[in-house]
Amino acid sequence: MALLGQTVICGLLLGGMYALIAISLTLIMGVMKIINLAHGSLVMVGMYVTYVCYRAWGLDPYLGMLVAMPVLFLLGCVIQHFLINRLLEVESVLPENQVLLTVGISLVLTEVIRFIFKSDYRSITTPYAGEALLVGGMSVSIAMAIGFVIAMVFTYLLHLFLTRTDLGRAIRATAQDREAAQYMGVDARRVTVITFGLGSALAAAGGSLLLPLFYLWPDIGHLFTAKAFIITILGGMGSTTGALLGGLTLGVAESLGATYIGMGYKDVVGLVIFLLVLLFLPHGLRSLVRR
Repeated sequence: MALLGQTVICGLLLGGMYALIAISLTLIMGVMKIINLAHGSLVMVGMYVTYVCYRAWGLDPYLGMLVAMPVLFLLGCVIQHFLINRLLEVESVLPENQVLLTVGISLVLTEVIRFIFKSDYRSITTPYAGEALLVGGMSVSIAMAIGFVIAMVFTYLLHLFLTRTDLGRAIRATAQDREAAQYMGVDARRVTVITFGLGSALAAAGGSLLLPLFYLWPDIGHLFTAKAFIITILGGMGSTTGALLGGLTLGVAESLGATYIGMGYKDVVGLVIFLLVLLFLPHGLRSLVRR
């Protein structure tokens, strides 16, 4: 039972950090109404910014995160303003062009990072990386516990921002009905730029929290894109609460798979769940609540 409890706890801690990445994707998709396949690459770039801060100045990744977030906010705003917004304003023959653009952005970001850092696997070592808390005979990683707490704090702050500020309400209004929001005086173009920047900053935060736990290489962004979409489908499209629930579910599923099946099958478990949800619960786990 101790092993099962430890496995579930570690899965929940990991899932909380996954959820932050998925929530940032949900925020972007809710406002933009497009599938952003560059999201994992934004996570990856944020991880590299944190890694550079660690190697160049010795900054702890949780402090380097405070550098990565504004950098990715600016990068997200630039991408949205100069690329995605311009395409949204054009009458395109193929609506899929918007998705293809995000694929192109993902490839460009990945190859630029590969050109700078090569394809080598990199990692960071923190003083607390190997430390653990003993709770009732169960060993819990301190790095995972810290990352989970920070992810939950960011999630709560995002909730407060969206519900208690004028800009947050404008973002929610644009997500619900863009044309109606514009009639009410909301600058939808500005809102979309800020939203993409905010989502990119949160993606960087999620990547920075996971950096002490994962190896880093340019193609890791594809892995996080897949995880973000699995969580989004699990929780139901457009729901931040659902994204949190989906992240926790995926984290526990991966942890159980790694413990009882094998580490090599950890990601396979998530993909199997993804397929089952698409087949039997197309509206995500929240459809169970409706029943």
